[in-house]
Amino acid sequence: MKTIVKKSFTSPDEVKKPFAKGVIETVTIGGLVVNRETLEPGWKWSEHVKPVAKTESCQKYHVKYFLSGRQKVVMNDGTELEFGPGDLAIIKPGHDAWVVGKEPNVLLELSGATKPSEL
Repeated sequence: MKTIVKKSFTSPDEVKKPFAKGVIETVTIGGLVVNRETLEPGWKWSEHVKPVAKTESCQKYHVKYFLSGRQKVVMNDGTELEFGPGDLAIIKPGHDAWVVGKEPNVLLELSGATKPSEL
């Protein structure tokens, strides 16, 4: 068993462009999946992801850390928050989100911690 592991987003395990105005780079380390999402100005979940997800609102549970740019999230019940650099967020299913302003929104999303395979 390894005692130390190094990975980098300079060479991610996977790069996906599953919708317009967005890129998702994935690194898996120690059983944890970390996505770096880069969302371009003008990106909006209900316009760019909804046709792919085929749900009325985002039904994914998110744990996010925002690196740059800004993102607004509005829950189905009307609750809303705006996030920017240094913010951490837990966002439950049932929401829309979009990039605020003219700067790309870059964030890290932790998803699906599994049994460690590397450490």
